[in-house]
Amino acid sequence: MGIRVCKFGGSSVADADQLRKVRAIIEARADRCFVVPSAPGKRYSADEKVTDLLYRADSATRSPDPKGLAFDQIFDLIAERYRKIVSDLGLAYDLDPALADVHAKIRGGAGPDYAASRGEYLCGLIVARLLDRPFVDPADMIVFDAKGRFLPEETQTRVADRLGREKSGVVPGFYGAQADGSIKTFSRGGSDMTGSIVARGVGAELYENWTDVSGLLMTDPRIVERPRTIPSITYRELRELSYMGATVLHEEAIFPVRIAGIPVQILNTNAPEDPGTRITAAGHDAVPAGRVTGIAGRKDFTIIALEKTLMNAEIGYGRRLLSVLERHGLSWEHMPSGIDTLSIILKSDAVDGKLDQLLADIREACQPDSIDVEKGIALVATVGRGMSHQPGTAARLFGALAGAGINIRMIDQGSSELNIIVGVENADFERTVRAIYAAFASAPRN
Repeated sequence: MGIRVCKFGGSSVADADQLRKVRAIIEARADRCFVVPSAPGKRYSADEKVTDLLYRADSATRSPDPKGLAFDQIFDLIAERYRKIVSDLGLAYDLDPALADVHAKIRGGAGPDYAASRGEYLCGLIVARLLDRPFVDPADMIVFDAKGRFLPEETQTRVADRLGREKSGVVPGFYGAQADGSIKTFSRGGSDMTGSIVARGVGAELYENWTDVSGLLMTDPRIVERPRTIPSITYRELRELSYMGATVLHEEAIFPVRIAGIPVQILNTNAPEDPGTRITAAGHDAVPAGRVTGIAGRKDFTIIALEKTLMNAEIGYGRRLLSVLERHGLSWEHMPSGIDTLSIILKSDAVDGKLDQLLADIREACQPDSIDVEKGIALVATVGRGMSHQPGTAARLFGALAGAGINIRMIDQGSSELNIIVGVENADFERTVRAIYAAFASAPRN
């Protein structure tokens, strides 16, 4: 039997009722050996996440709290949250010594990384007691250098050695430690990263990421009502959708399992019978011809379009343009071109306050016949491995937009044929997403 690593998000560990669901999920399969919990999330819409309370508590040791509470008052909210979980679970467990230690260290100036990490740490202690499994502190395995940079290979060696001595365990997410022992956190959402690291370290056959939705959705539910769940997706497709703004996994979280070839399953703690979404290096299902996996996009881009006769014959033209961007510290998002035209697409907030000088420098370096600027552009990516080499996919997409009366300002298709990106006015963004979704999501729901 293989090993499964189960990461549970904040909503899955928000209170005792949710933690009972976690216990039932773990006990349902003997191969669910290692558990990676987040800090307790919101129990209801007006609630505050424990991590946010911990950041507030740390800040209150240096400056007044925006809500007017003293440090001890904020920490009491945190402590009572954990005590209630222990009490409601009926655990014979005294968490007060751990709470007192955390209280003293935050008050003593341990810093925001230490404070924020204690949400996962304290939750991990409770989950370990609830499941009767060893507690393994990631500070002993996950390594950052003196500048706070994550050291992946040293980490994986330590994780494999430490967890190789355990048949099961609970490893809190979100943090590790520097060489001097000081706690260092990943960016927000880093519990996904911890789960991925643990899965690679123990050679898991599957990394289960438990959350409050039954898999990844084909598009943003705030734009399209009840979009379909994606049954399977590749790492490459996930990367494309994540880059274009889809809320999926923490951006770096897929890399440890991707390197090891470990699939990921996105599952719902509140509906564990739902199949969720499988993420793999290469799709193992039979992909329907022309199938679109997902649709995602972002607003507020600027297009700078250059035109010059015989541009294609002028050696080094693109290099000169890109060198101007480099001098201004700008990275480009896309660069569609024609025989005598070249456009660069930039995030609008990146060029705010420097556009006039940027244009002047482009004119000096590239000497275009004309240069035009279009602001307020939204980019929408249609992503799917089933699109490759399928006649009519682009026609279907553009026909849908024409039928909706949407004017396309830019088209870009990657060489992999994994996606087609269109640029439209910001005001047409939501209509564009809906039109594309309607064109490609006509199959029955799963």
